[in-house]
This record gives sequence, C-alpha cells and structure tokens, in this order.
Amino acid sequence: MMVNKNGFKELEHTADWALQVWASDLGQLLVTAAKGMYSLSDTQTEVNDLQNLTIQLPYLDQESLLVDFLSELIFLGEVSNQAAVEYDLNFSEKELSANISVANIKSRKKEIKAVTFHELEILSTMHGLETVIVFDV
Repeated sequence: MMVNKNGFKELEHTADWALQVWASDLGQLLVTAAKGMYSLSDTQTEVNDLQNLTIQLPYLDQESLLVDFLSELIFLGEVSNQAAVEYDLNFSEKELSANISVANIKSRKKEIKAVTFHELEILSTMHGLETVIVFDV
C-alpha cells in the first residue's frame, strides 16, 4: 500500500506520549509534527488576530532540528500563550528560517513538557520521511 499523504498517529507509550509522523520532505515533517503535537495536547486557538513571527534555528542534523523546532513551539506556548497555526519554512545550508503565524491559545487539555531524543531517528523511505517522537508530559 502506498502512503503519499502527510500525517501522524498517536502510539502507545508507557509513561510519555509517542507520535509517529510521516511526510514527503523535511519541511512537511516539521509542520506535521507540530500539528500532531498540538493535537495530542488538544490545543485550541482563537480564530482571529494572527501575529507573524520568525524563528531562526541553526542545526547539525534533521533530528536536532525537529527537537529544536518543536521545543520552540512549546516555549512559545508557555511564555506567550500562543500556538503556531500557519507555517512557511525556508532552509539554507544549516539553518531553518520559519515564518509562522501564531494565534492565542483558547484551551489546552494537557501540557507537553518537552520533546525528547529518546530513540529519535528520521528515516528515509520510498514515500518520504518517517519518525517517532516521544514527548515528556
């Protein structure tokens, strides 16, 4: 069976939350992982008054970029009570410039404390990229 859509699904995990994520390329993997993370925590945002932010993230590898990107979004929620709702990602040699639109968080049922490196590996498949992300809750 060919899987050609970007997506995510929650996986059973003993103490934390795990999320399997797949996408056609690294940019879509980051966006899909962010959407999956917000879905796990049941984050709901206001629908108006979007603000634009730019996040610059240097990186050494795809896994560290994924953790840093999601960690920035968690930090944004903690500090300013905002969540990303639109993403425009631009990659250079070893830096991501993420132009994101953020909205105020209306509600969140569960807080995610951190993104972990626990067994994190981004795999190339014939359909794109795939990984499992473990969140500390």
